[in-house]
Amino acid sequence: MTTTTESKTALGSLFDLTGRKALIVGASGGLGLELSKGLAAYGAELVCSDRNLELTNAAVEALASDGLQSTGQVLDMMSTEAIDALVEANADVEILVITPAALVRKTLLDHTEADIDLQMDLNIKYTLLLARAFGAKMAERGRGSIITFSSIRASVVEPGSGMYAATKAALIQLMRTLAVELGPQGVRVNMIAPSPVATPLTADVRSKQEWVDIVSQRSMLRRWAEPRDFVGPMLLLASDAGAFVTASNVMVDGGWTATDGLARIE
Repeated sequence: MTTTTESKTALGSLFDLTGRKALIVGASGGLGLELSKGLAAYGAELVCSDRNLELTNAAVEALASDGLQSTGQVLDMMSTEAIDALVEANADVEILVITPAALVRKTLLDHTEADIDLQMDLNIKYTLLLARAFGAKMAERGRGSIITFSSIRASVVEPGSGMYAATKAALIQLMRTLAVELGPQGVRVNMIAPSPVATPLTADVRSKQEWVDIVSQRSMLRRWAEPRDFVGPMLLLASDAGAFVTASNVMVDGGWTATDGLARIE
């Protein structure tokens, strides 16, 4: 017979990542760094990865300053050779979090071919190649969780984000398909869809009070998303707490996509 104490202990360990190796790509970014701290704080054996040694070391050092342990490995995400090498060196990864994406803020008429290629390559092609490479290793072991980031722009667009929006919509279907194909082998694949996040990448937008107010009002919670808002959803998808969650696109948008305008109750 299970006691109340045993039940509490079992439930309390649902988010525990102790003994599980996690790799986060884009670890030094405003969002990536906060996610990295969450993974390490919940016990994961964490590998931080970014596009060069300086950024990778910065992530490891930032975690260390908070008393959290991690190691660093550089990844040029837009290189199949680099992806293969990273997978070979980390074949035992159980949790993969992919954060990098490219957004060229131009109208579709103004996009150059290079602009289109950059967003399609990073946001679709190489994200898929990275996810499926680690997914194959996870499938061999019968366990794993892959988490990528989509966007509210996959559902609602704005002028100047059309190409980005299209790539994120495509990514959702690719990750759903990967979830379906790898599910029987015990691998879960999910996405998180943010609304605009207050990170260094949005500093230019947030430098204009008008835009700060527009984004804040568009959220039903009347504020910008912060990197910390995504730690809990990520931990759910990474851990046993989300053991029956796969092929999902989790909206973390403060209610942005729930309405068709700036909803108000006066």
